Formats: sequence, structure tokens, C-alpha cells
Amino acid sequence: MAEITGQNAEHLFRVLRVEPGQVFEISDNQDLYLAEVETARKSEVAFRVLEKLPANSKGVAITLWAALIKFDRFELLIEKATELGVTAIRPFEATRTERGLAAASLKRRARWEKIALEASQQSRRTHLPRLEHSVRLKQALAGEGDVRLLLDEDAGAVPILDVLPETRAASDQIALLLGPEGGWTDEERQQAITVGWQPCSLAPTILRAETAAMAALAVIQASWRESRKQPA
Repeated sequence: MAEITGQNAEHLFRVLRVEPGQVFEISDNQDLYLAEVETARKSEVAFRVLEKLPANSKGVAITLWAALIKFDRFELLIEKATELGVTAIRPFEATRTERGLAAASLKRRARWEKIALEASQQSRRTHLPRLEHSVRLKQALAGEGDVRLLLDEDAGAVPILDVLPETRAASDQIALLLGPEGGWTDEERQQAITVGWQPCSLAPTILRAETAAMAALAVIQASWRESRKQPA
């Protein structure tokens, strides 16, 4: 037996008009199940679990360290990064981050989690991405990963495909460092390089931060999926 209550139950009942007997795929953020609706009310939708389903492939683990940007665009970033299979989104405050965004972000956490949940449901993810509190750049630069990529708008940065490792495994941990509106300062770029981040570019043009995040995530997911097809 599984139950959904509160606003989610009301959405299922009023908007999607679920009825007893309908069958859905449901997840507890760990496993995926096939379940039949037993009762449907405004306050509660109850399911009878029919069987456990094979888990969807999570893909390679990617942590997106994202400098805070205007919230409407940061929320688009959360939605699309979730659809593209990001494992964690960790916002941080860069030199050119608009003043006040870090403090204001504390009040946005519930909304951001709701956006991630809805994007996970739309894309049929089994696991929700982790959404962390905002930190300072120093903490972001200390982020760990087997592959650590600094997404750089500098015209001289190496294309991202040229810096990906030739040997890739599903167990790899990827970290992406995404700058703010206005880009990195020279000091920030040098700090990141000094502690082992690899600068790379996505296009010959200047991309918005949320566009760069989507492009980088798509390239990495595709590259690691392709590597699984290669003969050992």
C-alpha cells in the first residue's frame, strides 16, 4: 500500500481526475513500482502496489555548482537540470552574483524543491536531485569529483569534448562549475584553475548561465552513455 496526501493528492484528484482502477508508475525516491489506484479523494489517493519495476538508469553522477542568478532563470535551470539527470544542484555566491540573492535564496528552498519534484515526475526520474543551501565560492571550489569542469565563457577555453577523459565509467563523479551573470572574474578563474578545475567552453558564442548548464549536462550525459556502448 502507498498513499499520497496533501496538495499532491488534490492535484491528482482535481486536475488529473484519477479514479480507482487506474494504473501508474510510482516511486518512493528509491525504487519504482507499478501500482493501481484503490481510493481517490481530495485529501488522499491510495495505491495498491502491483509489482516492483526495474529502476531507470540514473546515468553518471553530476553535481552542478551553480552561481546564483536572477531567480526566474535559476528556477528554469533547476527544472531543466533535473530533466537532464543532475544528481545535485549546489548554488553559490560569486563575485558578480547580484547582491542579496544568497540571503533571499533561503526563502526559495520550498519552491525550488517543488520545481525539482515536478520536473522529476515529468521526466520519470526515480530519484530526486539534491538541492543544497547557497555557499561561498571558496566552498564551491573545494567540491570534489573525478572530473571537475569549469564552464568558461573565455574565447580561449578548450572545447568541452576535448577535455573529457577517454576512459569513462558509470561510477565517475562529475562536478560542473557554472559562473554568474557577467561571467567569472580573472581572479576567480585563476583560483579555480589553481585547485584543479579544468576550464572548457561550450560554444563560440556567449551563453546565458542556464543555457550553459543545459548544454553541458546534455553533452556529459550523452558522452557517458556512449561510452557504455563501447566494447571493453
